[in-house]
Amino acid sequence: EEHGLKLFGARAVESMRLEKGDLHWKADILTEFDPFETGLKRFVKVDKGDFIGREAAAASLAAGPERRLCLLDVDVDGADALGDEPIWHDGEVVGWVTSGGYAHWSEGSCAIGYLPVALTGTDSPSTGFEVEVLGVRRAATRLDEPLFDPSGSRMRS
Repeated sequence: EEHGLKLFGARAVESMRLEKGDLHWKADILTEFDPFETGLKRFVKVDKGDFIGREAAAASLAAGPERRLCLLDVDVDGADALGDEPIWHDGEVVGWVTSGGYAHWSEGSCAIGYLPVALTGTDSPSTGFEVEVLGVRRAATRLDEPLFDPSGSRMRS
């Protein structure tokens, strides 16, 4: 009380983060993946000068990512993906969920996870995905934009 600390609704913050497709350090953003796989390319300027990891970053950029972090809308019934669930496509495991949960504004379940690049482009299929939640495969749709305010206009109003 002396410092004015109060409860702020961590679950609400998590729900809003997922609906916006915002990433979580140590869940979605891990040291095992480079910024080009996580969608953070805009923060890495390999031609800006020397920095620790520049050569590795330039090599990763030149090679192109093998996978990308994507947002999924998951059709669940009573249980949400939380992280580490397999993502299936056409009967084959192709990726895994890094974080997920119930999205209160859109009243559905969503997940963030890594998929092979071939399944992530705007010309790639958005259907045919499944996320295995508690041992049951649930239909999922890969989204090209966040569920909530994809243009960011509400945040700028």
